Amino acid sequence: MASESEFVVVANRLPVDKVAGPNGTASWRRSPGGLVSAIAPVMRNRKGVWLGWAGVTDQKLDPFTEDGMDLVPIPQSANEVALFYEGFSNATLWPLYHDVIAPPVYKRTYWDAYVRVNRRFAEAAAEAAAPGALVWVQDYQLQLVPAMLRALRPDLRIGFFLHIPFPPLELFQQLPWRRQIIEGLLGADLVGFQQPGAAANFLRLARRHHGVRVQGSFAEVAGRTVRAHAFPISVDVNELADLVSRPKVWRRAGELRNDLGAPKIMLGVDRLDYTKGISQRLQAFGELLRDGDLKPGEAVFVQIATPSRERVEQYRLLRDEIEQQVGRINGEYASIGSPVIHYMHSSYDRDELTALYLAADVMVVTPLRDGMNLVAKEYVATRQDLHGALVLSEFAGAADELKQAYLVNPYDIDGLKLALLAALRADPAQQARRMRAMRRQVTTHDVDRWALEFLAALEE
Repeated sequence: MASESEFVVVANRLPVDKVAGPNGTASWRRSPGGLVSAIAPVMRNRKGVWLGWAGVTDQKLDPFTEDGMDLVPIPQSANEVALFYEGFSNATLWPLYHDVIAPPVYKRTYWDAYVRVNRRFAEAAAEAAAPGALVWVQDYQLQLVPAMLRALRPDLRIGFFLHIPFPPLELFQQLPWRRQIIEGLLGADLVGFQQPGAAANFLRLARRHHGVRVQGSFAEVAGRTVRAHAFPISVDVNELADLVSRPKVWRRAGELRNDLGAPKIMLGVDRLDYTKGISQRLQAFGELLRDGDLKPGEAVFVQIATPSRERVEQYRLLRDEIEQQVGRINGEYASIGSPVIHYMHSSYDRDELTALYLAADVMVVTPLRDGMNLVAKEYVATRQDLHGALVLSEFAGAADELKQAYLVNPYDIDGLKLALLAALRADPAQQARRMRAMRRQVTTHDVDRWALEFLAALEE
């Protein structure tokens, strides 16, 4: 592995997961997801290196190569994971950046760990980068890295991309360390966001708290220019097309439809998180059954809730709440062997998820706040047959691009019920017209284009 690289990716996690083999030996497996698929080819072409936590605590691992990628593990102790990741990143920043759906927790011990871990990442990036290299820092866990890295290596070209929403001034003002976060991001040459409104929020805060001169999408900072711009992330369309082409995936989709035994299937696929609006969509579905607009057996709802942050108390309470809600609705409207809601609190591989997408008549994506939501785009990308309908929250970043979806305010339960019925009862021609337009958007703006456009802007 080269000691210095021309392209450095800095992310909270490495693009691989440690797995145990049948004989107990440990190995590494490439992580799923569009981000890895988009950046991996760029890393190979640019002789790149990826810095991130390996997912194991209190261990210092040597750099290694996996799947053609040079990887540098950044160590974290169990205490740092609790304070930096579960604490400041996910108990402070996550709720604050998602419109304070849950109350943020402001603890100085969390902040101290955030600073300490960010400095460790910045120092590792400074050591790994060749003179004049491009460094691309990812997401809310590492917002201090750009300024720290610039102080160590002013010769570098530094980009930062935020994958989640960025809050308006009125909410961000709550954060006791608001100046330090803005200062950290201003260390980048290019700060990327999912939506133009988020970039505008950031520039307003930079002007307010740092007195920088802002003109259009540019800020003048200490004699240099910082650009803030929207780069909406997307999905790996080629990977999804390959999955859809597999006969076994179509066979599995047919099995799912047969096993579920209802004329219409509605589907939700989410991490179990309070921002995803799972409770609201289940409430709307339950009320459609209560009101007689849907008859038991006319449609079933399949909800996949992938486990998430299970050591955090708020997430444990959310799981209990959702499972009780599913139990109440099934208890009232299901018959023996025929639940009206199929709820799975588990993870599924890409083949199974694609089969679910193909089986579903209506995809229900109703986050209360979301930077983008790639599930909505994945569903559209898999529907080459132009069947199916998408019910999408207007508070998801994807709503800016997928305007032909059935857009809803997830807080408006009556409006959500009307949208679910309209999507269920749309005729095939209407479905095809909407899906064709959404597919055109997704297939021409895939994750490869997102990565290339960001890096091209960073190099300008």
